[in-house]
Amino acid sequence: MMKGGGGVNLYERSRAKNQPHHLPRFLFITVVVAFSIVLIWYWEKAPLLTTLFPSHAQLLNLFPAAGDVKVKQVTTDLREAQGVVNISPPPLTSNNASSYFDTRGNKGVLDLVSPAPPPFDISTTAHENTTDIVKESVPSQVSEKNSDAKPPKQQIVEPVAPNKLNAPVEREGDGVSMSNVEKQACNYGKGRWVKDDSRPLYSGFGCKQWLSGMWACRLTQRTDFGYEKLKWQPKDCKMDDFTGPNFLKRMQDKTLAFIGDSLGRQQFQSLMCMITGGEERHDVEDVGKKYGLVKARRAVRPDGWAYRFPITNTTILYYWSASLCELDPIDPINGTTYFAMHLDRPPAFLRRYISRFNVLVLNTGHHWNRGKINANRWVMYVGGKRNTDKRIAEINNAKNLTIHSIIKWVNGELPKYPGLKAFYRSISPRHFFNGDWNSGGTCDSTTPGSLEVLQDESTDSVASGAVKGTDVKLLDITALSQVRDEGHISRYSIKATPGVQDCLHWCLPGIPDTWNELLFTQI
Repeated sequence: MMKGGGGVNLYERSRAKNQPHHLPRFLFITVVVAFSIVLIWYWEKAPLLTTLFPSHAQLLNLFPAAGDVKVKQVTTDLREAQGVVNISPPPLTSNNASSYFDTRGNKGVLDLVSPAPPPFDISTTAHENTTDIVKESVPSQVSEKNSDAKPPKQQIVEPVAPNKLNAPVEREGDGVSMSNVEKQACNYGKGRWVKDDSRPLYSGFGCKQWLSGMWACRLTQRTDFGYEKLKWQPKDCKMDDFTGPNFLKRMQDKTLAFIGDSLGRQQFQSLMCMITGGEERHDVEDVGKKYGLVKARRAVRPDGWAYRFPITNTTILYYWSASLCELDPIDPINGTTYFAMHLDRPPAFLRRYISRFNVLVLNTGHHWNRGKINANRWVMYVGGKRNTDKRIAEINNAKNLTIHSIIKWVNGELPKYPGLKAFYRSISPRHFFNGDWNSGGTCDSTTPGSLEVLQDESTDSVASGAVKGTDVKLLDITALSQVRDEGHISRYSIKATPGVQDCLHWCLPGIPDTWNELLFTQI
């Protein structure tokens, strides 16, 4: 028994020695499974492990849409470039979008006199606005001082469709409005005349405080006044509705100056009537003395007028300069002296007072004929000397030289006065039929020649050519006035005396009111 028992024990020991240990393997597997479960759970929670081993959702974001990559790249480049090119993207609110069009209507160039926008900080931007902000920032706003600085690494990431460059700016509570760039590009001289029973803008029987009686056709024997009921409507853009309060508000603390011939005087008187509605205004101050506009002894009238509206501190003035160039007496002590007509110099009045103006409207044209020049005893000068060039002596060439010279001079002055907007008004058309003003010419029509203007280019090629490439704007009134031959004073007068017909000046209210509506829209 002792042997058998001893044999069994040896066998069992030998078997146990040759078999694997199941218990340790089970424990090892259990530990591995438990550790894996803990690791998977902690993988989704721990930032460090997330960084080292991204989750499935994070793996998808390693390859975002192309637009997201562009936004992040441009944002990085903008932040790096801020200290170099002084980039200041637009603020988040769309209401301020138009603030980043300068006075010339150029998008993406800050007006140096305007307050700078807040610094750009992408970290404080709501994510849904990030794309719009970066796209608005792509046309970098480079200050003049840093114009030579290196541009950011990447200014344009994706092309912008041309039709979106001038897209309307949507403003809260306002629907969709035209951007300043669109307004600048609008051709206000193309369109049609439409009937508007709300016109005229002031009474033809009133406005005696500002309007010369010889131009108030309601005071004459004229019986047809249909010309007062037509309103100009540009083809592809909307004009601002003119009201006196709106105009004064827009021109608060500002001065508007008309400098030109008698057609400029008509525009000045028209504007005064439009602002006041033709009503008496005893609060309006005569400030002509501040500009040297006083009636000289034995003079029929002063060289101009200036009036100030105290309610908004707005001044409207007119200065008579038929030739739009400097006139100096050759012999000051001689009462019948000739005058040096400096074709290449602006009027002394303009040179002296331009710093006071915020809006400037220039015009000339109808005094450029040999009869007027001889009657006024004007002698052409160029470069400070009497002109001897026969080509310049030709009237049209002399006029063109003067127009180009004054526009070039004004354009050179604009950088000195950032708040100044300058306009050159195209020529007002004459309508003498069957002769000229001194040879029986008439303008007896009571209906307009047409109601529509279709051409894109100005019919005053001299004016449009002179302003091209400058910051002086063209106030183009020629074609739209050309079709309104029934609007002239014609044969009518206060005393009903027969004589020469006036087919140059206009009845007021009338066509010059539209010139001022165009001016109001473009200021």
